[in-house]
Amino acid sequence: MGRFSPCLCFMMLLLLLIFLANAPATQSWGSVGHHITCKIAQPLLSEAAAKAVQKLLSSSAEGDLASICLWADTVRSIYPWSYCLHFANPPGVCNYDYNRDCHNDKGEKDMCVTGAINNYTAQLATYGDFSTAVTYNLTESLMFLSHLMGDIHQPLHLGFINDLGGNRLPVQWYTRQTNLHKVWDLEIIDESLKEFYGLEISAMIEDLRRNITGGWSDEVPTWEGCSKDSLSCPDSYASESISLACEWAYKGVTAGTILGEEYFLSRLPIVEKRLAQGGVRLAATLNRIFSSGVDVYK
Repeated sequence: MGRFSPCLCFMMLLLLLIFLANAPATQSWGSVGHHITCKIAQPLLSEAAAKAVQKLLSSSAEGDLASICLWADTVRSIYPWSYCLHFANPPGVCNYDYNRDCHNDKGEKDMCVTGAINNYTAQLATYGDFSTAVTYNLTESLMFLSHLMGDIHQPLHLGFINDLGGNRLPVQWYTRQTNLHKVWDLEIIDESLKEFYGLEISAMIEDLRRNITGGWSDEVPTWEGCSKDSLSCPDSYASESISLACEWAYKGVTAGTILGEEYFLSRLPIVEKRLAQGGVRLAATLNRIFSSGVDVYK
C-alpha cells in the first residue's frame, strides 16, 4: 500500500495545480462532474475538516477544493500504478464483491477504487499524529480521495470487465459516435448544462444543493452514514453503482444503439443524484476523518 504515497516534487505539484485551476470547464465524471462533486462537498465540511483541508491544499488552490479534484486524472502518466484506482469491474454480474473485484490487471489485491478510498482515508486519518512510523503526503491523499469519491459514484466506473465499464461498448449519442462510458462520464452532464442551465455549471450546482436540502433531505442522513462507525464505506457505494449500471446504464443498450432524448431524460435524475451523493459523502468522510479537531499545523 506504500505505492499510493510517492512524493511529488514541489514544482511538479505546483504546475499541476495551476493547470487544473485554469483548465476549461468543458474538458473531460469528466472535469465537470468532479468539479460539481467537490463544490457540493466543501460547504458541508465541519469547522475542523474545513480547517484541515485548507492546511493541506496548496496555496495555488486558493482554498478551493474543486480546483484539485481532477488532479488524480492528470498524474496517470507520472504514477502509472494509479490507473486502476479509478474503477473496479465485476465479471458481468450486477453485484460487487471486494475480494473478487478489487484488483488490478496483474491480480494485485486492493488496487481498485474501493481499496484506494480505504487507503487514502486511512492516510488522512494520521493528520496531526507525528508518532506514526510512516509519513504520508497528505496533500496527495486529499487530492486522490476527493477525486475517487466522485469516480465511485459514476455507475460505469463499476461496470462490467468484459466491456471495461462501457468503454468498449460503442453507441451513438444523438448524432455523434461515442461509447457508453463517455455518455455517463460526460455527455449526460453536458446535455443537461446545454438544455437547462445555459452552460452555467454554477446554476446546476445550486439546483443540486436545493435538492439536497429539499427533495432529497430525508435521504441525506442515510447517504452520510457508515456502518460500524467506519470513516468511509466505499463497498456500499460500489454496490450502488453496479446496481445502477445494470438498471439504467446498460439497460436496453447494445453495440451501435442510438441514444437520444428518451435515454437522456430518463437517466439524468440518476446522474444528478450520484453527483449529489458523491459530494455529500466526500464531506461526511472528511468530517469523520478530521472530527478530533486536532491542529498541529499552526
